[in-house]
Amino acid sequence: MANSKKKGPVEKIALKCTSCNNKNYTTQKNRRNTPGKLELNKYCPFERKHTLHKEAKIK
Repeated sequence: MANSKKKGPVEKIALKCTSCNNKNYTTQKNRRNTPGKLELNKYCPFERKHTLHKEAKIK
């Protein structure tokens, strides 16, 4: 039996820091409610300040 992923409206994403390019956070988003890229101001532990984090794919 093949290991297939269920394609639903909710997907897992990573939040990538725009200044240091590290993936610091993971979260979920609903593709139907937010079709665009997610952008949040989050704390970056490498920069030690709040920076803009953009949506990136999880490998």
